[in-house]
Amino acid sequence: MSEANKQLIIRWFQQVWNEQNQDAIDELFSAEGKVHNFPETGGVLVGPAGFKQIHGNFCGAFPDIHVVVEDVISEGDRVAAHWTATMTHLGGHLGIPSTGKKVVLPGSSFCIIRNGKIAEGWNHIDMGYLFKQIGAT
Repeated sequence: MSEANKQLIIRWFQQVWNEQNQDAIDELFSAEGKVHNFPETGGVLVGPAGFKQIHGNFCGAFPDIHVVVEDVISEGDRVAAHWTATMTHLGGHLGIPSTGKKVVLPGSSFCIIRNGKIAEGWNHIDMGYLFKQIGAT
């Protein structure tokens, strides 16, 4: 199970973020799933529809986003991933006019997998660092 869960998370980053395939969100994220701390600390998104809205805004602001999964560890139904996103701020979808600045954003995600889908995930992303890189702070 651990290897399958690792592959699910790698597929999530590839299809959902790198390919920006919103259909993959429905396929890989539980209907009752929760995402914590994205896009802001303390925030909780519930279900694919909630995630798709933020995903669309984020990809609109950074249409060339590319995530490299640096490391994945899995035990039982738990998966931890360390990743790095590179992207260019080309859209105003997050309420900040496009700056054209390139951004490198490291982060980590900790997920619980149930029935072959992400049931819950906690993200650790320094959004302040992201906004500093595009000159928004």
